[in-house]
Amino acid sequence: IDIVKVTSCNEVYRAAIQRFLNQLTSTPVDFNEEAFATLLADEGSYLFLMLQNEVPVGMLTVGTYCSPTGKKAWIEDVVVDSSCRGQGLGKQLVEFAIDYVRSLQIPLLMLTSNPKRVAANVLYQSLGFSRKETNVYRMKF
Repeated sequence: IDIVKVTSCNEVYRAAIQRFLNQLTSTPVDFNEEAFATLLADEGSYLFLMLQNEVPVGMLTVGTYCSPTGKKAWIEDVVVDSSCRGQGLGKQLVEFAIDYVRSLQIPLLMLTSNPKRVAANVLYQSLGFSRKETNVYRMKF
């Protein structure tokens, strides 16, 4: 198993990411070449793929930013391919992200997870994340 930071677009990675997004959400996401290039060009976004024998089997994104209250990072879009679940790969991905954020010397790492994703929520708590009582609001344009 290798976890690699994606730094350039290629069709194998784009197709794998599209497959992962289809498993992550019921809301259609068109992860086309333009979306891929835009993500990679964003200085605060870091896309990682987990490879097994050079085949993508999982992904996550780390997003970083600064605000008046300090530097912060978020873990987003954690997905392990449905054919590879139950092998501890999600844990490896998240542990990798934790270490990566520590290496950036960012003192606060956050993530959100749907309460229906029971296994994911148990995993995050087992890795030291604590549940924050808050409301999440969104506005789509």
